[in-house]
Amino acid sequence: MWKIHNKLLIYLLWIMEIRLVSSFTSAMLCGRIPGLTLGQRQLCSEMPDALIALGEGQQRGAHECQHQFRGHRWNCSEVWQRNVFAHVIPIASREAAYTYAIASAGAAYAVTAACASGNISMCGCDVRHKTAPPEPWKWGGCSADVEFGMRYTRKFTDARELERDARTLMNLHNNRVGRTLIKKLLRTDCKCHGVSGSCVMKTCWKSLPPFRLVGDKLMQKYHKAKTVQAARGKRGLRLVLSRKKHLAAQKPTLVAPKRLELVYLEASPNYCERSIQTGTLGTAGRICNRTGHGPQSCDLLCCGRGHNTQHIQRSEQCRCQFRWCCQVECEQCDESYEEFTCK
Repeated sequence: MWKIHNKLLIYLLWIMEIRLVSSFTSAMLCGRIPGLTLGQRQLCSEMPDALIALGEGQQRGAHECQHQFRGHRWNCSEVWQRNVFAHVIPIASREAAYTYAIASAGAAYAVTAACASGNISMCGCDVRHKTAPPEPWKWGGCSADVEFGMRYTRKFTDARELERDARTLMNLHNNRVGRTLIKKLLRTDCKCHGVSGSCVMKTCWKSLPPFRLVGDKLMQKYHKAKTVQAARGKRGLRLVLSRKKHLAAQKPTLVAPKRLELVYLEASPNYCERSIQTGTLGTAGRICNRTGHGPQSCDLLCCGRGHNTQHIQRSEQCRCQFRWCCQVECEQCDESYEEFTCK
């Protein structure tokens, strides 16, 4: 009997040693990642495999932000340049609102996808679906565990907000908008089972939407973003919309923004000139469209400063043909065009 106890004790000590080494290694790795707060480092040490997904999600958010604002004076190009986990915009503008929302959405999206792929040890598929419509189908497959993705993302992204001021409340609100939108846009995918495609039975599961759809939806919210201010109530500081008056009482009332509305505190600068204070590069040297009428037109993008015209010539292979056997022959084509850049 004592041999069995000794073997069990040795096994437990071995498991503890592995966990201690793993914990020590995780702490060292998480301590070397720039831009993390103390709370984020703690979360990283507890679940280091989730940090890879978080980093991928932040990059996904950055790329989507740059896609949505391509051609605009502010094009989201400098937000994530220093490090992946510190997207700080000094001005509490509607651009900052979009940035925080898309970064939070990207993180929740990537963590949820990593859970479904088995890349995070603490989560997997969502098996909590118990009800189904009257149609002949049942839950199956691997449903996205968006609840875990939202919960972990909230802990990680909100841990960056250490102060309790108006800007912090704005960032927390927009973080919630981004990750909640992922849950709202979940779709149901199904696979038919039956003879010759009769679809007698369908197996269905919840899956993530294309991330481009998330970016598009947040862009719509960006254009409808609401200006807010901080007000002190019974439960402390909170965000409210501009003051309104009831027609009967003629008393001002404090109206909270809706949960899925993007909010901001300050008007956006024009982003025309380079400014360290606002964190913008200006538009000098940006390529513009001389004949266009949108935000990328030379008139709007160059802020009235005018534009430079450059004549460019280049040669490239064209009209390539495959010759038997085995050679590809191409002609050399010359192309000339004009490129317009802001002064």
